[in-house]
Amino acid sequence: MAQATVVVIGGGAAGMMAALGAREKGASVILLEPNEKLGRKLYITGKGRCNLTNDCSPQEVLQHVPHNSRFLNSAVNRFPPSAVKEYFESLGVPLKTERGGRVFPRSDKSADVIDALFFTLKRRQVKLLHRRAIRLVTENGSLSGVETDDGEIIPCTAAVLATGGISYPLTGSTGDGFRLAETLDHTIMPLRGSLVPLEEEGELCSRLQGLSLRNVVFTVKDQKRKVIFQEQGELLFTHFGLSGPLVLSASAHMRDFQGNQYRGLIDLKPALDPEQLDARLLREFAGQSNKAIHNVLEGVLPRSMISLVLELCDIAGETQANAVTKKARRRLVELLKGFPIAIRGPRPAAEAIVTAGGVKTGEIEPGTMMSKKVPGLFFAGEIIDVDAYTGGFNLQIAWCTGKTAGESAAAYCRKE
Repeated sequence: MAQATVVVIGGGAAGMMAALGAREKGASVILLEPNEKLGRKLYITGKGRCNLTNDCSPQEVLQHVPHNSRFLNSAVNRFPPSAVKEYFESLGVPLKTERGGRVFPRSDKSADVIDALFFTLKRRQVKLLHRRAIRLVTENGSLSGVETDDGEIIPCTAAVLATGGISYPLTGSTGDGFRLAETLDHTIMPLRGSLVPLEEEGELCSRLQGLSLRNVVFTVKDQKRKVIFQEQGELLFTHFGLSGPLVLSASAHMRDFQGNQYRGLIDLKPALDPEQLDARLLREFAGQSNKAIHNVLEGVLPRSMISLVLELCDIAGETQANAVTKKARRRLVELLKGFPIAIRGPRPAAEAIVTAGGVKTGEIEPGTMMSKKVPGLFFAGEIIDVDAYTGGFNLQIAWCTGKTAGESAAAYCRKE
């Protein structure tokens, strides 16, 4: 019969870190992961490059957590980005820092991060079982074991739930952990996707499907016309709406699709203010005065956008450049500085990078990640109701909550 002082449920980023944290503090550890490979979601993070943290202070990490950031204060300071970088370097993963403080393995390969964790687990004699946890067993209100899908109950003093969220279910994030937590009377805050593509109300995006724009500014306004997001970068038009790095980042700021209506605006020429852009168009029109406006705009816009832009400005494509009125040119400038997208809502949570919502933070002790309802039960990673913006911050949360939970579980076992 398998047994351990600590059972970690889930072999993703938070689970592997929790298992190592508990083992390094002297606990015997079993790691349960039904997938044949650990860290499957890590393989796809950062476009397969694994943006494993952000090179910033603990306070800056918290500033990138829009919801329940105070809950993470202790964990982030316990294992800040500087310590995360040092830890992975010590495991033989050279790192580099790129734009925006994003930290990647120097090899640009997620597999190097996963392999380093896997072989460290093996070297430190963490027992890996490819099974699924189906029940948390308690005795006198405290955690006492974990039942697996083969019918075995693994006795333990502590368990760490690190099963992830509901995004990318093919990687194993199927929501099992939320169901397990609920059986022990934990509150699950509403689950939804964060860092997720957006669906359009209309068909402008579908007409531009496949077009990628770089160095544009994407602004999102709420129904009160308040700017809630504005950044420069890259986005992609799809058959359903918008995707790409800018859009994923914007989605994390759009936290109330039920009670709010959001509108996106794409500044196609952020380097020019409206007056400069108007002067640029005047030069283009003067230099090609007898050409059709459709052809003239090839020097200003991606070819696949021209027909749609002219249609929205009510300008016939065959109109000669010297026949475009001042009023029509102003409409064109206005559209190039604010191409409008009516946003219907986010894509399904299964397509999101991370899950917002989860186990209520008020039911978890922030200094240890232990349940306030069930002694011996700890939480780590995406299962907790915290999520962050893009840039390595979500993995930073996984590492620091995982380490806190694992070390605290080992300390709890020593007291029992």
